Amino acid sequence: MPYAAFDSTASVEDEINEKILSISEDRLQGFIADPFKEIALLTGLPLSLVIERIRAMFSAGTIRRIRLTLLANDLAPGALVAWKVPENILHEAFDFLFQKDPFSGHVVIRSTDPGAAGARYRLWSTLKVPQGFSLETHCKILKSFIGAEGYKIMPAKGIFTLGVGHIRRKTILPGTKSDTVATMHPISLKKLNDKQWKVLGALKKELTIDEIDEGLWDKRARAIGMESKEFFSVAKELEKLGVLGRFSTFLEHVKPLYDGKKVTKFNALFHWAVPKGMEIAAGSQIGRFEILTHCYWREAGSEFKDVNIMAVAHGKDKDLLESHKKAIDHHLELTGIPISYTNIFWGGRSEIKPSEIFPEAYKEWLQKMGLDLNTI
Repeated sequence: MPYAAFDSTASVEDEINEKILSISEDRLQGFIADPFKEIALLTGLPLSLVIERIRAMFSAGTIRRIRLTLLANDLAPGALVAWKVPENILHEAFDFLFQKDPFSGHVVIRSTDPGAAGARYRLWSTLKVPQGFSLETHCKILKSFIGAEGYKIMPAKGIFTLGVGHIRRKTILPGTKSDTVATMHPISLKKLNDKQWKVLGALKKELTIDEIDEGLWDKRARAIGMESKEFFSVAKELEKLGVLGRFSTFLEHVKPLYDGKKVTKFNALFHWAVPKGMEIAAGSQIGRFEILTHCYWREAGSEFKDVNIMAVAHGKDKDLLESHKKAIDHHLELTGIPISYTNIFWGGRSEIKPSEIFPEAYKEWLQKMGLDLNTI
């Protein structure tokens, strides 16, 4: 549909849409029986208006995806992977990870000061492989396909912050933080039974425009031949297991929207190296800062000067993001947490898709790529 076909009712700058998005981006945690009713309740807006506006933003591409997220690190071995790829094939490698590897999620080309630790690692991706398969083996396969010279696998040891709320964060001032420390979510693979996997598959599917309505999960239950009561009960089991994230409307935050405007312009990956044994203390303090959409404990190794805490922030103003980073550094100093090294990797070209986590999907991919399951 041409851009002119959409009016301000699809804009992130519309007052009603801002109100909706401040809730719908990252405030709906776990399994909610009727998420659109919940958005209406929390915003004080009529349900019909909430549905109308979310549909308008989805149709215009302002909202690029709507789904219930999973804490996939607890369902499939996962990691952040930094790839060392020759510059002349960098974009070709990017295309492969985004278009041909369903297990790579967020793919970003990043840059930093040429002399900084790990500066030659320009291609970054999140990766999940289904239970029963190996991150290391999958990276070796990808290395041969994309022509990488090397890679660094950085599994998360703990999660301190996870929730992308761009509209809510756009007015946050440097230094703004919660009153209490962030709690670390430790990574622990959960085993599910067949019924739980079946319901999980129905929960994780992206919404179509026709599903932006009341009774979403009742329809999903019928689609898999299950009564709503049983479906809801299993969904609550999954929530108790800690594998459900949030119901979210994901904005298109990299590319220009239908009106030519951008939700964000800069994507910053912050690095800190803190003393061994202080990772949880540092992450718990860093995770307090409200500008951050992600904060993890990851071991990056000597090539990155032993960085072990990473966080992500988005914004339209690069200087402002650097001010946010300085405020975090200053707070760590005040709390007595030494920083032996810190840096920022800036994001450029970026694409995002959910990582596939089902074992059958992995077997199908191996077959499609001409690889023998028995040798993997």
